[in-house]
Amino acid sequence: MPLGGFGEIGKNMTLLEYGNDLIAIDCGMMFPDETMLGIDYVIPDATYLRKNRAKFRGIVITHGHEDHIGAIPHIVPELSVPVYASPLAKALIETRLGEYKGTQHVKINAYQPNDEIRLGVFKIRFFRVNHSIPDSFGIIIDTPEGVVVHTGDFKIDLTSPDGLFFDLAKLKEVGRHQPLLLLSESTNSDTPGHTISEKAIGESFNELFAKANGRIIIASFASRIDRMQHALNAAVKFGRRVTISGRSMLQYFEAASKLGYIKYPREILVPLKEISKIPDAKLVVLSTGSQGQQGSSLARMAFREHSQVKIKPGDTVALSSSPIPGNERSISSIINNLCREGAEVIHNRNMQIHTTGHAYQEELKTILQLVKPRFFIPIHGEYHMRVSHKKLALGVGVPEADIFLLENGDIMEFHAGKARKLKDTIPAGIVMVDGLGVGDVGEIVLRDRQAMAKEGMFVIIATIERKSGKLVNSPDLISRGFVYMREQEELVNRTRMEVKQIIGRHSGKAPEDWSNIRQQIREEIGNFLYRETQRRPLIIPVIIEV
Repeated sequence: MPLGGFGEIGKNMTLLEYGNDLIAIDCGMMFPDETMLGIDYVIPDATYLRKNRAKFRGIVITHGHEDHIGAIPHIVPELSVPVYASPLAKALIETRLGEYKGTQHVKINAYQPNDEIRLGVFKIRFFRVNHSIPDSFGIIIDTPEGVVVHTGDFKIDLTSPDGLFFDLAKLKEVGRHQPLLLLSESTNSDTPGHTISEKAIGESFNELFAKANGRIIIASFASRIDRMQHALNAAVKFGRRVTISGRSMLQYFEAASKLGYIKYPREILVPLKEISKIPDAKLVVLSTGSQGQQGSSLARMAFREHSQVKIKPGDTVALSSSPIPGNERSISSIINNLCREGAEVIHNRNMQIHTTGHAYQEELKTILQLVKPRFFIPIHGEYHMRVSHKKLALGVGVPEADIFLLENGDIMEFHAGKARKLKDTIPAGIVMVDGLGVGDVGEIVLRDRQAMAKEGMFVIIATIERKSGKLVNSPDLISRGFVYMREQEELVNRTRMEVKQIIGRHSGKAPEDWSNIRQQIREEIGNFLYRETQRRPLIIPVIIEV
């Protein structure tokens, strides 16, 4: 039963239930799309978990990316269930929990590759995978109906620079007994071939460092611990010092360093506030902002708003990431500004400085052939990605009747070696997080925000004598994002007259409740302004009784 990750990239959460036992795999968040104005991020709807909290045994985490752990501070404290995660994911979750009140009682348990965890009837085992963050694992779940394999996010990197390789042997052993079900990620299912090894990126970094004469600024995702290691290795080789700019990157760096996933001589680091003492030719800056995020370290550098790093001729800026769809314009804007300031900008189109953490077609087919599942469900991706993954499965011999394309909220039932999708569904909508508010912003609020963004707002303030219901003075009008009132005096005056007429129809006796009159003002003035301008601003009537 998926609560997220089926139809989008993000808020990954899948439920498995048998009898009186229920577990979840991952508990992630998703960044909002362009229609969710003002929303910080989106998390899964936990209604089903609340209704079944008595049978909810725990959450098992595949790895430490936000789209797999980001909802934990909002869901787990209320439900008080144990969470099981790899050591690095555990450290990152605990860092997130420390930013929220009321999370002190949440228990995060660390698992190791060869551990077995019993959660009710479910026995959980793990297999290591390669991904864009260390300590990433797939999950093997023994159930009374058979074995379920969940890959998590993965690629197969046979020359992984950290020396930790995909445990293909364990999957092959599982495949000897034909597991019941394979759940495999689909992010890059439409990309032919094999992914490029992370080792190649380290070689590109060495080439970049050899050519650069000034400062080197490397922007990547905060979680790309492998990229930080590449930068540190190259800095040691070429005699440079390293500083970090960006709170989230610093958190990942500290967590990974404590667990030994990043190794470096301590003297190589320099505090950001002290970089003015380091010659340009001896400095590397690791920065967030590779996706053009507003307010990120790289964005502030590009627009001369960073207090320590001002871009200048001679700087080399490397964007070590691929654009997430929808971010292209923001990234282009930052690249343009970096170039205006005189920097040389390196990105994946002119140098191989990024590779994905998600498997390409040949790797996806390898997993299908190793596991040999009885049934297959593509996960983790938009619909077209999962359709592509289905085609790959058909190509390696999985019967079409044994492949299921689910949507969030669907229920798959497995019994006696058979599978069927039920007509019933579970709640699996989205819960929007806005500041400290969780779920208090719904469609109506979003619609108002969209109206204000597209058409502006128009505030009408009417001061009315309580006993008679008559206007005390002429209504005050405020326009924001609709019209510039000084240039539209005739429209403003006619609108004011319309408001007087509406209120005048009710004068003589003050009503007990002004809500009906406010609604009339909203509707009639809205229609009037649309006739005059062909625009529909958000109308906000305010009635003050004196």
